Amino acid sequence: MGKTHRPKRGSLAFSPRKRAKSHIPRFRAWPEATGEPRLQSFAGYKAGMTHVIMVDDIKNSLTQGMEISVPVTVIETPAIRVAAIRAYTEDNAGERAIAEAWAADLDPELRRRINVPTDENLAANLENIGKMIEEGKVSDIKAVIYTLPKSLTGVPKKTPDIMESGISARDLNTKFEYAKSILGTLKSVTDVFKTGILVDTAAITIGKGTQGPVKRWGINLMKGKHSRQGSLRQIGTLGPWHPAHVSWRVPQMGQMGYHQRTEFNKRILKIGSNGADVTPDGGFLNYGLVHGDYVLIKGSVPGPSKRLIRLRDPIRAKKADLGEPNILHISRESKQG
Repeated sequence: MGKTHRPKRGSLAFSPRKRAKSHIPRFRAWPEATGEPRLQSFAGYKAGMTHVIMVDDIKNSLTQGMEISVPVTVIETPAIRVAAIRAYTEDNAGERAIAEAWAADLDPELRRRINVPTDENLAANLENIGKMIEEGKVSDIKAVIYTLPKSLTGVPKKTPDIMESGISARDLNTKFEYAKSILGTLKSVTDVFKTGILVDTAAITIGKGTQGPVKRWGINLMKGKHSRQGSLRQIGTLGPWHPAHVSWRVPQMGQMGYHQRTEFNKRILKIGSNGADVTPDGGFLNYGLVHGDYVLIKGSVPGPSKRLIRLRDPIRAKKADLGEPNILHISRESKQG
């Protein structure tokens, strides 16, 4: 008699599969500093996908040196503004913010998201953070940044998305001085990343609402003989009588999608400033035209069109810098069908 082989359906790695708290993904770790001080992350909005024809420059690849077709994701990346500097300390309970300094002149749209501090003394706050650094109370300096979706036609909103970004520098004083120099200024994607490097992407996946265990976990349909309740799309048992509770490992119905997912080591194939170079005829489905700065990411990125995508320096980089790829053609064929 043959051996029964029934691998478990569905991965438990992301359990519990709950809805994300916010549409803004969160990075909980930042890579070690390298090179000149700069922001370690950027943000943009997903427009859609297309493909490019490029020369394969992956060492020892079967198609090395040949022309290959590569799927790419187009992310529109308007400039972001640095709103504040935030100082953190670390104790047994982890990191917590102890001081911050907000820029004086911020975009009025930011009031749609938060109550912007207006009566603060910027010079006094910066001096206070400097004293804390000298006294050894500060463990890290981060920047508070926000996007400006008002400048986009594909994203129908004016409310900025606000988030934190790490600063790449080897010591706190260098981080603090760089943060003061960029406070209140606009930064473009070329100030943070360059073509050819690897980045990590984070986004909230497409939400699918409440789904049953067949779609959610990939279990088999029951045979008609085994289902006496009129439904084939259910599990056979919730578990044993003892222990007298349902284990979290049992595949059940529930929320599917709208989860935060972080993907590592995605290569930037191109950074451009003229969206017409990548916009297909008739525009991207559910997005429209890309007008300004954009980034081409190799492969797919989580989330639907218009979704906020965050890019971060790679925290698990395994490949050396491959340099700028040789892109021969960018497909602008219509996606309208």
